[in-house]
Amino acid sequence: MIDQSVSRFWDKFIAKTESYGVKPTVIRWYVKHAEAYIKTFPGQRLASHSVSMVESYLSDKDRKPQLKEWQFNQIVTSLKILFVDMLDVDWAKNYLWHKWSKDIPSLPDNHSTMARDHYSLDRLNESESYLENDNGLFGKVMEVHKDQLRAFIKQIRLLQYSIRTERAYVGWFIRYVAFCEFRDPTQLNEADIAGYMEYLVITRNVSSSTQRQALNAIIFYYKKVLNRELSQNIEFTFSKKPKRLPVVLTKAEVKKILNGLENPMYRLMANLLYGCGLRLMECVRLRALDVDFGYKQILIREAKGKKDRVVPMPIITIEGLKQQIEVAEKYHTEDLTQGLGRVYLPGALSRKYPNAEQEFKWQYVFPSVSLSRDPRSGIYRRHHVHENNLQKHLKRAAEQAGILKKVNCHTLRHSFATHLLESGYDIRTVQELLGHADVSTTMIYTHVLNKPGVTVTSPLDMLVTV
Repeated sequence: MIDQSVSRFWDKFIAKTESYGVKPTVIRWYVKHAEAYIKTFPGQRLASHSVSMVESYLSDKDRKPQLKEWQFNQIVTSLKILFVDMLDVDWAKNYLWHKWSKDIPSLPDNHSTMARDHYSLDRLNESESYLENDNGLFGKVMEVHKDQLRAFIKQIRLLQYSIRTERAYVGWFIRYVAFCEFRDPTQLNEADIAGYMEYLVITRNVSSSTQRQALNAIIFYYKKVLNRELSQNIEFTFSKKPKRLPVVLTKAEVKKILNGLENPMYRLMANLLYGCGLRLMECVRLRALDVDFGYKQILIREAKGKKDRVVPMPIITIEGLKQQIEVAEKYHTEDLTQGLGRVYLPGALSRKYPNAEQEFKWQYVFPSVSLSRDPRSGIYRRHHVHENNLQKHLKRAAEQAGILKKVNCHTLRHSFATHLLESGYDIRTVQELLGHADVSTTMIYTHVLNKPGVTVTSPLDMLVTV
């Protein structure tokens, strides 16, 4: 019986450790650290351990030069899980665990939630992480054509395009300038554009959507920055790659995946992706005030295109959302007792409501289990969970369910739209729920309703009756 209790204890410890975002291959080391601590105080009940005992243990470990920083951080986290999550000891809830951490990470400057606040035009020339994997092109173009590049970015921001659109457009602009051998972009013309479009198709073999995005970025520069109208008949070869249909799961496959998600938070998030048709970042950025239990709806704030929209809250998620908000509130209360408790707000909101960042209603529904450092101010904040974590859990659940389709978070959104149309909801309703600006975008999901040839009986099957 004792062995079973011990086994259940460590099973729960492993589950709690996984909820901290620890990789499954590393969890065993956290177990070893916790076991090593327990063996240091034989015969003494864990619940009776005091803060001085923990501090003495950590101080002793901290003095060992052979212990690497990442190993020491593992020890700190393992003890936090042991006393806060497993034993729920009063002193541990308010203990300043983060003071022992040697590498509280700073959110990167190019973090998609915060990037626009970080990158003022004055800083762009010194930034190395504004664009990823640009092979130094950004710096080269900035050095040669600083004014034009800044004017390009300024115009994008004046029109309030998203940071992802900004990066995509800037990436295409600098690659276009590099293709034209860094000549003055104000002197380039339709022939140069056509040459670059041909290069993308013939040499790079890009898809039609990728080529269209590159063209839109370059046309944006001429129209919005230079106020120059281009010829409507720029002649170049369009990519002939077919537009791929979205991957859609059956209802049975969705159910298998959702039931296969063991972590309650990630299961809830996946339920919202499918049940509300949310994009991944819309889900992770949900704040407490966005969840309206009275009207059973969820506000999606500043979604794609800078538009708000409201989606119905699935009844099955209500209890889970209430519990998750309680977890977020518990984190926030603990942070406040430690002099922390701030959350990231966009620049405009933080100026309009200077005290809002410490109010619970602005906290993320899905907070990170660990603190992070604001790269500008050095302030410790609790940001939302990293979006990659949900992607990994979802992919693992799909693999374990034996589903061979390519499954990611957006697949659940595709399935949401398709299943609504299959159930008889009209295209305009689905368009509104998805937040599409144009119904033509939503029309792609009608492929499941309009399947010419798919319902025809195969001649092979007809042989059975011959």
